Amino acid sequence: MGERERSGVLLVNLGSPDSPETRDVRRYLKEFLSDSRVLTMPAPARWLLLRTVVLPFRSARSAALYRSIWTAEGSPLLVHGRALAEALDERLGDGFRVALAMRYGSPSIPEALDRLHAAGCTRIVVVPLFPQAAESSSGSAVARVRECATARSDLPPLDFVPAFFSEPGFIDAVGAAARETVETVRPDHVLFSYHGLPESHVRGSGPACLERPDCCAQLDSGNSGCYRAQCHATTRAVAARLSLADGTFSTAFQSRFGPTAWIGPQTDRVLSSLREDGVGRLVLICPAFVADCLETLEEIGIRAREEWEELGGEAFGLAPCVNATPRWVDALAELIQRR
Repeated sequence: MGERERSGVLLVNLGSPDSPETRDVRRYLKEFLSDSRVLTMPAPARWLLLRTVVLPFRSARSAALYRSIWTAEGSPLLVHGRALAEALDERLGDGFRVALAMRYGSPSIPEALDRLHAAGCTRIVVVPLFPQAAESSSGSAVARVRECATARSDLPPLDFVPAFFSEPGFIDAVGAAARETVETVRPDHVLFSYHGLPESHVRGSGPACLERPDCCAQLDSGNSGCYRAQCHATTRAVAARLSLADGTFSTAFQSRFGPTAWIGPQTDRVLSSLREDGVGRLVLICPAFVADCLETLEEIGIRAREEWEELGGEAFGLAPCVNATPRWVDALAELIQRR
């Protein structure tokens, strides 16, 4: 591929504050929660919630959580994202240029698009780094990229990689990343924990959506676009890769926010149920996240671990995300080259 035929790759993840200080966390939360795809309520109500409840009271608490997982190199999400971009750039070779962007915070999507344009890219493959599709994550990222592209006339054509929740390369990478933890802990049960969504974000995705407990037991044409059904499909695929027996694994959802009903079951409540059922050795896998971040390292790695110990659990293991592991880099390169 010649110099004039270079392809750009734009990796887009959710985002992170610039530092774990309250002022930076407040700025990040303001941008994140001002997105109408994240808080789906009338704009005046969203404005009121942010300025009277969330930003005044949640910013300092969230900053303390970020400090508990912050590294010398910075935010884990950003550290892993940069490592992935560098490894992918090397893996794809001279015909490609890879840039990392965050939907909220830095590096921004406009900045990343500028870098790819300056590199002479004649097309750009956009990869929302969200395995399962949701309007509040991949939907928002795609919309923001399109918005930035529409605002300027000098960008090359864009091509978007769809949700990859069942892609064999992704499933293999998740299984490979989790295998050492599973073999070390020797769990009685493996719990797959995904980021939750309000029920209103998924209701209506299929003919029996949320009307019965097994509405996501299989993926078909009726529910193929449903985030919750895609999560269950990922669980089944990874469990098969790890040769987990039926009844020794399950799916739950974490990170609920606000008073509205969220999809379930809830991860923290499942922990209690598992202990009541006699489970002593537990491993958690978080396949909604391609990079370890606040939701995996703090919410699961610290708080869920503490809860499990308080419940009397014998052993607890958190499998790492795929991060920048070679299998994930190879799988992502294959997804991109297919485009």
